[in-house]
Amino acid sequence: MQEFRNFIDGEFVATSRTFEDRAPADGRLIARVHEAGAAEVDAAVAAAQRALKGPWGRMTVARRTELLHAVADEIDRRFDDFLAAEIADTGKPRSLAAHIDIPRGAANFKIFADVVKNVPTESFEMATPDGGVAINYALRRPVGVVAVVCPWNLPLLLMTWKVGPALACGNAVIVKPSEETPATATLLGEVMQKVGMPAGVYNVVHGFGPGSAGELLTRHPGVNAITFTGETSTGEAIMRAASSGVRPVSFELGGKNAAIVFDDCDFDKAVAGVARSAFENCGQVCLGTERVYVQRPLFERFVQALKARAESLRIGPPEQEGVDLGPLISQEHRRKVLGYYEQAREEGATVVTGGGVPGMPGALAEGAWIQPTIWTGLPESSAVVREEIFGPCCHIAPFDTEEEAAALANATPYGLATSVWTDNLGRGLRMAAAIEVGLCWINSWFLRDLRTPFGGAKASGIGREGGVHSLEFYTELRNVCVKH
Repeated sequence: MQEFRNFIDGEFVATSRTFEDRAPADGRLIARVHEAGAAEVDAAVAAAQRALKGPWGRMTVARRTELLHAVADEIDRRFDDFLAAEIADTGKPRSLAAHIDIPRGAANFKIFADVVKNVPTESFEMATPDGGVAINYALRRPVGVVAVVCPWNLPLLLMTWKVGPALACGNAVIVKPSEETPATATLLGEVMQKVGMPAGVYNVVHGFGPGSAGELLTRHPGVNAITFTGETSTGEAIMRAASSGVRPVSFELGGKNAAIVFDDCDFDKAVAGVARSAFENCGQVCLGTERVYVQRPLFERFVQALKARAESLRIGPPEQEGVDLGPLISQEHRRKVLGYYEQAREEGATVVTGGGVPGMPGALAEGAWIQPTIWTGLPESSAVVREEIFGPCCHIAPFDTEEEAAALANATPYGLATSVWTDNLGRGLRMAAAIEVGLCWINSWFLRDLRTPFGGAKASGIGREGGVHSLEFYTELRNVCVKH
């Protein structure tokens, strides 16, 4: 039996309270996780503060970036360990985790190390009233102790997406991974030890949200900034906590993302792209598509083609070759998603495909499996169309004009991402300008240049990360004025 302990001040720390980490594929017990309390959170904050005043705070940018490259190299060296941990915790297919989660998790350290080495600051020369000259220049300084509160859908990737730039900028971090997926954040502690990262620079506290490590960490006065990816309601609670001390936040929150398919699109590419955006990682992707709007002449053909795609997906254990779809993260989450499936039926939706639970053999019957599902026929007022479900499902509706499509896409409190499928470039650019989101893909989905700004509009988030944009959150700019 594995035990996942907290990682504080360079050491693994046990506590008297533990909770279970179970595999979503078959319900087996993976590990017992040591829950952090107030004493452990206090210790992690104190360790981070010491690191900032100690060798980490005095370290040159060159040496700091060398260490981050070493972290990435060690993740790559232990690729199989990270891959096994991520698959066990999430249940996602090996092919997906091996292609995206672990390589991107390692790359995030190198990418942001290189950004920090090469980003300039500004300087200005000005005349002074007495006829002299003054030079103003900017210094970029770390914001301090950063709380990193992580989701369970891409645990390593989204955690390092925050930890990488935070450390590159010279901050110290305290990570609170999801209670559903504690493994890779813990394993990263071993990597930090191996490469000689100074104690207190990277800390991990395990636990839950309210009344546990999450709330204790985000309310702690010694935390200088908070970054979070997850549900909008949780983000609102963290924002209230951050208001004490007027501490900055960076949030990527919920979404109810739309795909817009015009009748002049490359049909096969649009079907493949929308299928991937709706069903990949069992629909548990913040940027995923749950609303599909198809121009009326193409509607029936597209519905049938997407149905065929959904029904061709192979559901099975994550380690098995050729598997497309693993389980949902937990039985609790499956109950939530199935609740929406039932609501769709009650509201008169046409169930194009799916809508239930697949039969699984042997021990897999204990897993959180679910069918990919497509609906048509629901009104835009339906909760199934308006609320984030976070499962492998989508509702398809027809539209006639560009203006109607943009209005439908924007009729939501969320504004994270959209994809537009058209061979008319002018139309694609018009739609990208009209839709109120942080990210718009034209004829693609989840194609990411990590130098570009990433984040949501409206209730989908605050702030932008990626490339130099991450530096705006993880550093403070100090102006220095020199008169001579």
